[in-house]
Amino acid sequence: MLNLLRKPAVHVAELDEGLAALGLDGTQHLIVHASLKSFGTLDGGVRALADTLWRRTATLVAPAFSYNTLLNRPGGRVNAQFHRDTRVSRDIGRLSQELVERRDALRSFHPTLSFVSLGDEAARITAAQSLNSPYQPIGALYDLDGYALLIGVDFGSNTSVHYGEYLAGMPMLTRYVPLDGQILPTAFPNCSADFDNLLPEMEFKSHPVQVGPSTLRLYRVRDLVDSTMHLLQRNPEALLCTYKGCRCQEVRQIVRRDGLRPRLHLGL
Repeated sequence: MLNLLRKPAVHVAELDEGLAALGLDGTQHLIVHASLKSFGTLDGGVRALADTLWRRTATLVAPAFSYNTLLNRPGGRVNAQFHRDTRVSRDIGRLSQELVERRDALRSFHPTLSFVSLGDEAARITAAQSLNSPYQPIGALYDLDGYALLIGVDFGSNTSVHYGEYLAGMPMLTRYVPLDGQILPTAFPNCSADFDNLLPEMEFKSHPVQVGPSTLRLYRVRDLVDSTMHLLQRNPEALLCTYKGCRCQEVRQIVRRDGLRPRLHLGL
């Protein structure tokens, strides 16, 4: 009886058709946020997902965050040193780990907030990052008129929104990372728990495609970033969550005291 209730596996051809329906034709520069589980079962698993996406893009990017390197204070205990092959945090997803394990992929330097990339503009995108602007690879995608693809995930996984917050002038908290034998400060954002509050701004800027049980949504990075900026200009607290123990409360107090201090987008 249990076997009869199991959903059929999604075939790679169905995924490829879905990506084609979104308009991906191999010329786009794309950051992907994906839940493999959203397919139920995908024939070929995460490797097939990565291969199919790679065939449909000119540059493929994914967050490759490793949170076990992050320190709250400069004298904190260093739990892990970062290197090219450091494992991606489990909640970032299996696709990011699959890309890190590909030897031709490039990974940016940030010990906690790295990005991994394959393809034409991989070097430019990963090199854009800095400790003061860790989401600057999104800025590179902005200039390249790139896209963000959400596969079975909500806006809480959408890192492009963080770059919009940065440009809008949201306060960035200070955290610390081990790098080159030193403990260095890095900018760190508020959480993303309430990023779905941006959805009304994006209502007509994506046409979802269904691949088996998974919903795929494609957005222009420029639309995501610009819409985030416009929303925060109207309501600076729109994307801050209300959980009492979250760092968003620290950010909220700074916003109420100092307001937003917009930053310049440094183009390629």
